[in-house]
Amino acid sequence: MTFLDLTTRPSHHLTGPEHTVTEPATGDALGTVTLATAEDVAAAARTGSAAQTAWARAPHLTRAAVLRRAGDLFAGHAGLREWLVREAGSIPGKADFELHVAAQECYEAAALASRPAGQVLPTDEPRLSYTRRVPVGVVGVIAPFNAPLILSIRSVAPALALGNAVVLKPDPRTAVCGGLALAAVFEEAGLPEGLLHVLPGGPQAGQALVADPLVPVVSFTGSTAAGRAVGEAAGRHLKRAHLELGGNSALIVLEDADLDAVISTAAWGSFFHQGQICMTAGRHLVHASLYDEYVERLAAKADSLAVGDPHREDVHLGPLIDHGQLTKVHGLVEASTAHGARLAAGGTHDRLFYRPTVLADTDDRTPAYAEEVFGPVAPVRSFKTADEAVALASAGPYGLALGIVTRDPSRGLDLAERVPTGIVHINDQTVNDEAVAPFGGVAASGTGSRFGGDANLEAFTDLRWTTVRGDVARYPF
Repeated sequence: MTFLDLTTRPSHHLTGPEHTVTEPATGDALGTVTLATAEDVAAAARTGSAAQTAWARAPHLTRAAVLRRAGDLFAGHAGLREWLVREAGSIPGKADFELHVAAQECYEAAALASRPAGQVLPTDEPRLSYTRRVPVGVVGVIAPFNAPLILSIRSVAPALALGNAVVLKPDPRTAVCGGLALAAVFEEAGLPEGLLHVLPGGPQAGQALVADPLVPVVSFTGSTAAGRAVGEAAGRHLKRAHLELGGNSALIVLEDADLDAVISTAAWGSFFHQGQICMTAGRHLVHASLYDEYVERLAAKADSLAVGDPHREDVHLGPLIDHGQLTKVHGLVEASTAHGARLAAGGTHDRLFYRPTVLADTDDRTPAYAEEVFGPVAPVRSFKTADEAVALASAGPYGLALGIVTRDPSRGLDLAERVPTGIVHINDQTVNDEAVAPFGGVAASGTGSRFGGDANLEAFTDLRWTTVRGDVARYPF
């Protein structure tokens, strides 16, 4: 697959309007894709449902082989690295990370195909009684723009490996690297026709996917506001919705932290991929004894980072995804300084290139501290006691990730037990992901871990109870 191939390889004919695929760094058109309508979603669900039965009955070795071949294609970049850089605004290192994780997701999913499918149960009747994991049928996947390949493949791969068909709706802004590229990879890997449908589209297509009666499970990654709507709609239709939503994760820096080591970690946690990561460190909670030096050194680090076109320059940060995101980020920064926060670094932009920004002297009323920014902004706040750090980290609606930096890991673990989050990293920042690890948040960050190992089994299968008798059962009447 070449760079230009992918906009001409949709999984089937769509009937919506044409959409221009744009490079955020330049504004240039990279190609054109057709968007999906509600009718296209229904057609894809019907086709997937018809194809899924034979796929579910295929030997597990057959399914596993397709997933392994897909993993090999991702590992070889599959013509996709340039798309991740140009369409998603990723620096090359971030693109390579997505490709690595995509390959690992496929390899791990291949192992799911041969996982024990159930267990034999005790019974007080003369019969065999057992449970068995069975595919749900058609899985709907709605994926966002920020890590488009990872956030699509981590649902698509296990769902396919477990015998399901998939209808994938990527964000139109990353329709290629978050959608059409996956269709091309799985086609080349030998996935039978009709099992993976890629339907880039807007809210109408997403609503149709959630409502379709042939799609019993929806895996959604996106904002908390959109996730609430998906969850409410899924509840009305009595179907499962797995929701991985927003965050405003805290990085706690205790008084014994090594500042020489922590500043790099802290900068990465807030500025990686322009802060457009759900796990981004959105609140830096720093012990008062380190606060002034921390702010000064983090601001110096921010000022030292290069921002520009990741396809044509060697940079640390690329562009924000579009002007809507720029307006949101800059609006939160300006509102924060108006509320008394001190701009220690950044706060400026050239087109979609936003400088990494450090906001000092923040509090509960600082908009960029209280809300998820989804941009390269690091709000910093001081604390005096461990109890205060726990209270600050626990405050707010989210519960996705937590980082704690200390020379005493046991103390860090003890502190982590007191903060409700789905993910904790001791002596690391908040942005981490591995295919073998469960991933998910609590409270407004989602409905809990649903990726990795047993979480995938539960997400994309139903548990069926079966009994078998040698003779027909007899009853009193």
